[in-house]
Amino acid sequence: MNITHASFLTVPVSDQDAALRFYRDVLGFDVTADLPTPQGRWLQVAPRGAQTVFTLSGPGMGGFVPGGAQGIMLVTTDVDADCARLAEAGVEVSGPDELPWGRMAGFRDPDGNGWMLLTEAADVSFATGAAHATGATRAEPAAHASYTE
Repeated sequence: MNITHASFLTVPVSDQDAALRFYRDVLGFDVTADLPTPQGRWLQVAPRGAQTVFTLSGPGMGGFVPGGAQGIMLVTTDVDADCARLAEAGVEVSGPDELPWGRMAGFRDPDGNGWMLLTEAADVSFATGAAHATGATRAEPAAHASYTE
């Protein structure tokens, strides 16, 4: 296999304009595409410099259900500061909690899609697949999807 990275993940939303305001203005994501297509608007956002983008799929763009994306992990250098910024913007945040692999918190977008924020512990890197002294594995954070509920 010669796979190098994921191109995009679909985040189903009910209103693309409202979703864009949340992802751009609250999360600080860049708009990487905003194009009309015969099937509907192709709208993508991403954290600055990310290889993987998020397609905000509106009604009519596939059989996706708004709020159906869960457990999407975003790595941050300061989960506490990001949680404070989200709370100031009126977003309900659970955590952050100290876990063997780092400090983690959860939140939902306006459609109920579940996101997690993680500041990785110094000896664990899920991005590279390295889990050292704690014995953590890449699958462990997914088991804690309740942080987004």
